[in-house]
Amino acid sequence: MGKVITIFRIPELRMKIFFTLLLLAIYRLGYLIPLPFVDQVGFREWAARVHGSEFGQALGSLSMLGGTTLSQSTIFGLGIMPYISASIIFQLLASVVPALEKLQKEGEVGRKKINEYTRYATVVICLLQSAFLVNVLWSQEGATGAGSDQARPAVIAEEYRASGAWFYATVSVIVMTAGTLFLMWIGEQIDEYGIGNGISLIIMAGIIGRMPDAFRLLFNKFTPTLTADPGQIGVVDLFKLIALFLAVIVGVVLITQAQRRIQIQSAKHVRGRRVMGGNRQYLPLRVNQSGVMPIIFAGSLLLIPTMIFSFFAKTFPNVYVFYLLYDSFSHHGFLYTLSYVALIYFFCYFWTAITFNPKDIANNLKDYGSFIPGYRPGKRTAEYLERVMLRITYVGAAFLAAVAIIPTLVSDFMGVEYRIAAFFGGTSLLIMISVALDLIAKIDNHLIMRNYASLVETRK
Repeated sequence: MGKVITIFRIPELRMKIFFTLLLLAIYRLGYLIPLPFVDQVGFREWAARVHGSEFGQALGSLSMLGGTTLSQSTIFGLGIMPYISASIIFQLLASVVPALEKLQKEGEVGRKKINEYTRYATVVICLLQSAFLVNVLWSQEGATGAGSDQARPAVIAEEYRASGAWFYATVSVIVMTAGTLFLMWIGEQIDEYGIGNGISLIIMAGIIGRMPDAFRLLFNKFTPTLTADPGQIGVVDLFKLIALFLAVIVGVVLITQAQRRIQIQSAKHVRGRRVMGGNRQYLPLRVNQSGVMPIIFAGSLLLIPTMIFSFFAKTFPNVYVFYLLYDSFSHHGFLYTLSYVALIYFFCYFWTAITFNPKDIANNLKDYGSFIPGYRPGKRTAEYLERVMLRITYVGAAFLAAVAIIPTLVSDFMGVEYRIAAFFGGTSLLIMISVALDLIAKIDNHLIMRNYASLVETRK
């Protein structure tokens, strides 16, 4: 407790924390501002209807990773996902396009230029995604549900649907685009004047904002008996969920912090009568080098075959193969899970190959007069680093795959609703813990710079 109080004794760090909390509070306030011309009652009913469909799964995945939710239509309806998509695109292009690769190596000037291109791409993605979403909302007519005499309200209010549809739709697109750009600006302000990674904190705040709904659903499903009927949660099931929740937290912390330390020896240099260098240091290689990106890529890519198989299953109902594929992918069956794990492994190695360049590291070690004992500087060192990274990436990919399929396994074997299982072990929990650890590390750096005790360990 004393260490936490110490954080607020440092004026600069205290201002950074309060500034970050202020911007996150503004984000949460804007999260409650509804989108113009949308009937919120009709939208909530539409969201409940499509929640289990392929389109609903797509929106649900994108909304969770973008810091928003499917059940509300607000000015931040797109979340921060368009900016993340643009950043990923340019990070991938920088490894294959010579011009962008050259900019990336120019330091701060090149980074600012790439960030400028990323902002322009964000605007384009926002316009496309918001136009698609508004078109879907505008096409939802009020209708009477099957077997019921009660009419379903339309998503767009009738007074706006009757006249000026194009004008109101255009305004909605502009508002949603401006909302995402404002979130992008908030993230950049947190990066520059606050503490932590702004975009990651926005995503984390969005996930935390969805947790009360998951706990409310858990409370409604809970029955105070040892065993419960299918669809309900008994005392034994609750203890299993709590144990799984704690186990996933411990596993995420261990794997996120895990490193493979490679010993480095610096060469000795004689300067007059003094011998300099010769120190032993360590090169830390993270076990989970790719972070949560492989899960995001794999989940987004699997939405494509899900929608394709759904189309063919409905178009050709007599073809049993299409039905089996549709059923497996739409209900997270064995084939879907197997494809999910395979894609996570693929993107783990793919992302690590982009972000980790053993040849550059070997050349840097050689330029600074350092070497790995037992390996010649240059090519042999690069081959050794690549071999070590391939091995530890296999462990990191296995961990990500296990975390990603835990909600599906809990939902299938325990009969717990997927929305509850997702918050007791899955991508959302991985993101929250990873962002929290990064935030603690940044605060810890500020404390150590001012000769205060570390938050995570005792320093002599």
